Amino acid sequence: MEEYPSMSQSIEITSSNFQSEVAESELPVLLDMWAAWCGPCRMVSPIVDELAGEYAGRIKVGKLDVDAEPGIAASFGVASIPTIVLIKDGQVVAHAIGARPKAQLAEALRLD
Repeated sequence: MEEYPSMSQSIEITSSNFQSEVAESELPVLLDMWAAWCGPCRMVSPIVDELAGEYAGRIKVGKLDVDAEPGIAASFGVASIPTIVLIKDGQVVAHAIGARPKAQLAEALRLD
């Protein structure tokens, strides 16, 4: 798999790896749904990367480009981005919409 310098702690999620990396993951998955043109998404991305580092080994972090994978985004009912969801055992257990500071994002996603 290609390495993306800005996504060192996260995995690019696509339709080809969604099942194995997200739906069947043994670890909870923090999934950041974003788009390149989205300013708030660019603000949240480094925060998600920080969370990936802080929770390494306890959660898996994936990033899904909603423009590249609209079907997956639609399956989560994404109407606004950034949308970040926490998935455990294939089910969404928490979500956050919009740009938030790290502490608020971690709280909304019930990471602690």
